[in-house]
Parts: sequence; C-alpha cells; structure tokens
Amino acid sequence: MSLPGSRIYPSPPQAPRSLLEAFQNVVTPHISDNLGRHIGARGLTRYNHTGKLVGTALTVKTRPGDNLYIYKALTLIEPGHVLVIDAQGDETNAVIGELIKLYAQQRGCVGFVVDGAIRDVASFEDTPCYARSVVHCGPYKSGPGEINVPVSIGGMIVNPGDIIVGDEDGLIAFAPEHAEQVLLKAREHEAHEQQVKAEIATGAIDQSWLDKVLEKAGLAN
Repeated sequence: MSLPGSRIYPSPPQAPRSLLEAFQNVVTPHISDNLGRHIGARGLTRYNHTGKLVGTALTVKTRPGDNLYIYKALTLIEPGHVLVIDAQGDETNAVIGELIKLYAQQRGCVGFVVDGAIRDVASFEDTPCYARSVVHCGPYKSGPGEINVPVSIGGMIVNPGDIIVGDEDGLIAFAPEHAEQVLLKAREHEAHEQQVKAEIATGAIDQSWLDKVLEKAGLAN
C-alpha cells in the first residue's frame, strides 16, 4: 500500500444521471440549510457568469504551485466529473488555465473547483469554475500529489465521488448516499419559502413566519 503523499486511486462510481439532473433546480442555500448551516466551501470566488455546477467529484491534492498530478487526473476524467483540486490555498502559481479547461471539457468534465489559483480567467466565463484567486504565473510540474483522496476545499472536506452543487451563492458537497434525503429536504425548504413569499405579498403587517421566530426567542412583545 502506498504511503500518503503520492497515491492514485480509481474514481468511485458516479451518482445516477437522473439524480444529478434533479439538483439542477436546487439552490445551494436550500441544501446548506438542511446540512446544519455550516457545511460548504468558503473563501472561493465563482468565475463563471452563467451555468450551474452539478457533478461528481474527481479529487486531486497538489503540492502548492504544482500541477503534475492534475495532468494525470485529466487522463482519468469521465463524463460528469467535476475536477476538484486542493492546491492547499496557494495563490502564487495558477494550477489550471484555458488549455487544461479545454481538454478536461473534451473528456466530459462539467466544472472546476480549485482551492488555489487559476489563470486565463476569461475562458471560464461560461464554464462552472470556483477558485481562490487568479494569477498570471504558471505552475511547476514536478509533483508530488494524490488523486481520488479526501481533500479540503475552503474548509469543506470533499471525498472522491461526492456530489458537487455550485451556483451564484456558493459551493457545497455531500455523499451520494445522502443525496435522496438532501433533495427531499431541499424541496420541502423551497416549498416553505414559497409560502413565506406568498404571505409577504399579502402586505399584512403581522407575518406568521416572523412571529414564530420572535416568539421562540421570547421577543414577540
């Protein structure tokens, strides 16, 4: 068995396409609110202006400023994968740019998540991409690294095979075995918010959703 630091594992099976497609209509706040309100990446910027990110994580851990193992991961991409890169938050050297983006997309990659820097930022305008920063300096290619191991992305642990959902509000990951329940809870949350919106639209001063919170906190009067 290889010691941590230079391991490469095969990708786990991806979630069913029908399940992933269902999350295309689910916003990240409704997922986050049902995962304790503390699960999710922080500190990353969304660099695409359009498009929703939904897919299965293929994870890479790199030495800061190095993308050799990202090159190897490109050969393992299958349609539906999200390339999730733990570059250890380094902002000195970009680990992916337009060339990697184009080749990864050709293999079926649906988006990119980088806890580190990217470059050629304009090329990601229509491609789901979350990263910590942008810098013109390119990467080194000497390794080491790891593929399909648990990684840390903006304080969020992402395991290979996790479902990734990203939109304009942020990015969140969860295990496939929780997906059905997450989807159900998120839809219930959406239905509740629609009810609240309808009540607000009545123009009534007294609002049951507001009163409920204040009463629970002892602030109703």
